[in-house]
Amino acid sequence: MSGKQTHPLGGVRVIEFTHMVMGPAAGLMLADLGADVIKIEPVEGDSTRTLPGSGAGYFPMYNRNKRSLCVDLKASAGRDAILRLTDSADVVIENFRPGTMDRLGLGYAALGARNPRLIYCSEKGFLKGPYEERTALDEVAQMMGGLAYMTGPPGKPLRAGTSVIDVQGGMFGALGVIAALYQREATGRGQYIVASLYESTVFLVGQHMAQFAVTGKPAAPMPVRVSAWAIYQVFDTADGEQVFVGVVSDKQWKLLCEAFDLHELAADRSLDSNSDRVAHKDRLLPVIKATFLKYRKQELMAKLEKTGLPFAPIARPEQLFEDPHLMAGDGLLPVTITDGERKGEKTRLPALPLEMDGHRFDIQRDLPRRGQHSREVLAEAGYTAAEIDAMIGAGVVGAE
Repeated sequence: MSGKQTHPLGGVRVIEFTHMVMGPAAGLMLADLGADVIKIEPVEGDSTRTLPGSGAGYFPMYNRNKRSLCVDLKASAGRDAILRLTDSADVVIENFRPGTMDRLGLGYAALGARNPRLIYCSEKGFLKGPYEERTALDEVAQMMGGLAYMTGPPGKPLRAGTSVIDVQGGMFGALGVIAALYQREATGRGQYIVASLYESTVFLVGQHMAQFAVTGKPAAPMPVRVSAWAIYQVFDTADGEQVFVGVVSDKQWKLLCEAFDLHELAADRSLDSNSDRVAHKDRLLPVIKATFLKYRKQELMAKLEKTGLPFAPIARPEQLFEDPHLMAGDGLLPVTITDGERKGEKTRLPALPLEMDGHRFDIQRDLPRRGQHSREVLAEAGYTAAEIDAMIGAGVVGAE
């Protein structure tokens, strides 16, 4: 973090047994807030490092500000090293299949007995109930939690365009950890936390469940929903681009009419209220569409911004690297790609979307290379250089 303010989780040590997105996202949030997060990887490195296609961004996005220790958890010497680390740790995060950590002797029952102050967070598919032993994925949760139904057109369920449930599940896990750290100040004891994909999805679609409870009518999928506002959609522009515009208040309606010289609409008393405009949407929208179509994208956005109306260009993810707002506001953090075709190249990835005391959270550590910190972490745990060399030579530990 820039300035003199310290990171709020400075001094908190987290041992992270995670892969893919949900678990690493939880660790990322704690790491960005200042926790010392030690990422435990297999000796050969986390397989997420080399995922192809849509998975190629998982490791670089969710593993900055962490240290990497590569160790064989099935070897007795490897487990002993981990036990030594967790004995003095504040937090453990894991997102393996139910029962995996217990079979390794690294579940909460074992680690909590050794370290009663330990906060242990499991990132799972489901909380307690009939489904809790099932294997879940982001897609699984989106499909069975109603989000895919709400996202695609009728009869064509569609997952959201990012790992939104994995990330939200990680966020709830991090929230639980922070709450448990606060509670530990009063009780002196740690606790077991579970965050889940399915319940995270249900929480997201809660607004649609509430809509049914209030109206008695099922919520329609987003592509065919009946909007609460008459002007709340994507509009075409003169240069073949598109801009989203929303008019969500009567004041904004007056501003729109004034800015675009829509005097006849402004004088039409049947359009004074939002409910009126929704009722007359079929005759209103063609006029608005034709009006916006006279402007090129940049011209329309400039006019909307000057007027103070809600609008948005339709951006693609790769365009965000050059977004002036993100670039000016420390919204993108510099990291070095550790694996793959662009190994060693610099890039910039989204910062934690949070300010505290006027500051954003920054890079304390670049993306960790496989086993980059193995020697350092084991030395901190009390191992001698000779002992570390022996574990590396035996294949129990991976290091640079």
